[in-house]
Amino acid sequence: MLLSQRPKTLFLVAGARPNFIKIAPVARALDKHRDTLGYKIIHTQQHYDYEMSDVFFEELGIRPPDYSLGAGSGSHAEQTAKIMIGFESLCQKDRPDLVIVVGDVNSTLACSVTARKLHIPVAHIEAGLRSRDMSMPEEINRIVTDAISDYFFVTERSGVDNLIVEGKPREQIFFVGHVMIDNLMYQLGKLNKHTSTAFSTASLKKEFPHYGVVTLHRPSNVDDQATLDGIAHALSKLSKDLPLVFPIHPRTKKNLEVFSISLNGRVAMTAPLSYMEFLNLWKDATMVLTDSGGIQEETTALGIPCLTLRDNTERPITVTEGTNMVVGNSPAKIIAEAKNILDGKVKEGRRPALWDGKASERIVEVLKQKLA
Repeated sequence: MLLSQRPKTLFLVAGARPNFIKIAPVARALDKHRDTLGYKIIHTQQHYDYEMSDVFFEELGIRPPDYSLGAGSGSHAEQTAKIMIGFESLCQKDRPDLVIVVGDVNSTLACSVTARKLHIPVAHIEAGLRSRDMSMPEEINRIVTDAISDYFFVTERSGVDNLIVEGKPREQIFFVGHVMIDNLMYQLGKLNKHTSTAFSTASLKKEFPHYGVVTLHRPSNVDDQATLDGIAHALSKLSKDLPLVFPIHPRTKKNLEVFSISLNGRVAMTAPLSYMEFLNLWKDATMVLTDSGGIQEETTALGIPCLTLRDNTERPITVTEGTNMVVGNSPAKIIAEAKNILDGKVKEGRRPALWDGKASERIVEVLKQKLA
C-alpha cells in the first residue's frame, strides 16, 4: 500500500500591512489546494500597526499569522539583522519546502537571504521591478532578493525584461499579473455589500462631492523641511480648487509638527485608514496624489488619475499604459498637472495585461508543478 505524499509547506512572509494585502490572495488561492500545498503565514513584525487586528485579517479573508518574529523598528541594518536571526531560528525548527516573499521591504530581503543560506528555495512575488534609483532602500532590497531567488513572479512585462538582462533563467520567470489587483477586486466585492455610511469618511464624501486624496510618507519628501514645505504649499493651493483628504502617516505628521508646517485651505487630515476605509475613499476620488508604490497600480486598475510625487517609478506600466504621471516634488509641477486634470485634460489609461484578478491562481498552478 502506497502512502500518500504529505502536502508541501510554504512560508508566506509579510513584514507590514501592505505585505499582508499582497499575500492574502495567494493564501486564499492555496486554500483550494490543501491536499498538495499547505502554508504558514509569517509576520516579521517589521512594522507594528494597530490596524492589524483580527478584523483586518477577517476583511482579507485569511487567518492571522501562524508565527510572529517580533522584529520591531530600528535602523535598516538593525531591523534586517533581527529579522534574519528570528527567521533562521524558525526555519530550523519548522523547515518549509519553499519561502514566498513579496515586494521590497526589509523583511523581503532578510527572509530571502536567510532561506537561501539554509538551502530553502525562494519565490519572489513582484520580481523584476526597477526604479534605477539606488538611493531608495527598496531598490536595493529588490535587486538583492532577485539575485538569489529561484522563482520569479512578475507583474508587468518590464519586470521580465529586467530579469532577463540580469541573467535570470527564462524558465524560472513567470509573468502572472498582479496579486495587488487580485486583492483590490476581492475587496471591491466586499465593499459593495457595505452601506456608504458604514465608513468614517462618509461625512467627508458627503460634504465634498468632488475631492482628491493624498498619501505622503517617503523620507525624500517628508524628512527635508524645504521639500515638505513646498509640497504642503502645493497641496494648500490645490485645495482651493479641489478639497483634499489626507490620511496622514505618523512620520509625515511628526515632521509637519517639527518643522512647524501647516496645511491651509481645504485639506482634511485624518488618522491612517484601514484598507477598506481607504479604498472606499480613493475609489471615488477625482485624483490621487501619492509617493506610494501600490496605489499607483491600484489607481491604474480603476482608471483614477494619479500624480506620483517622485522622480521615478519602479512600476513603469502605470505610466506607459495606466493613469499615472510621475511629477516629482516641485510645487509648480504638482499644481500644473493637477490643474490639467481639473480642466479635463485627463490622461487616458487602460488596465494592463493579466491584471484580471487571477494572478494568485496562476502562481499556485506554477508552484504545484515546480514542487510536485
